[in-house]
Amino acid sequence: MKIIAVINHKGGTGKTTSTLNIGAGLALKKKKTLLIDIDPQSNLTEGLGLRDVKVSIYDSIKSDIPLPVETISEYLDIVPSSLDLLGAEIELVSRLGRETILKRLLKAVAGQYDYVLIDCAPALGMLTVNALVAADTVMIPLEAEYFAYRGIDRLVSIISDVRTHYNENLTIGGVFITKINPRRVITEQITGSIKKYFSDKLFDTSIRINVALVEAQLKGIDVFDYAPVSNGAVDYANLVDEILVKI
Repeated sequence: MKIIAVINHKGGTGKTTSTLNIGAGLALKKKKTLLIDIDPQSNLTEGLGLRDVKVSIYDSIKSDIPLPVETISEYLDIVPSSLDLLGAEIELVSRLGRETILKRLLKAVAGQYDYVLIDCAPALGMLTVNALVAADTVMIPLEAEYFAYRGIDRLVSIISDVRTHYNENLTIGGVFITKINPRRVITEQITGSIKKYFSDKLFDTSIRINVALVEAQLKGIDVFDYAPVSNGAVDYANLVDEILVKI
């Protein structure tokens, strides 16, 4: 069971959209996949059509109950989030072993999935640390804009600290660029800069700007169900193929 944390401390990088559609793409490949929404904004949860959930990952973190797994399709499940998670950062401060709570919860589903994808909040707090401690590898989406990797040194430092103190096997599995507009000359310059920073960690596949990606989430479904021949579907299918080879 490969556990992947999808993380970026900046908002608006396409992190949740990517978690959702990578998970759906893996499911189409008949890889049993579990999505975990550990972001209080609950965009991943709502993006798959779940609203006003009665039990969320917050309940598992707070009361140490089994993860509330919801079935999306034959090969795709999700552990939903809720706004209650907003208080979790404060509540976790006094907890013993607070950095390893999610790792312990995931032991109950060990071996039941091929892939687990954790959608992290755009912050570097205790919930994100929990995701990094539980994960085998990290994927970082970066927006195709200047300053996209401003503060990325801090994120890489956090990953290094977690590796040193809690999870010696944690690796950066890959970085991919989102919201690409191929007609912009600046896009090539940005890609070159990111390539210099991350070297061979940069995936060959990038995700183009595509309205179908937004529309699909508003409908509560993935882009493959909503618009299977759209640029968004093509790009995420290619990214999934690359993930299967490299991670």
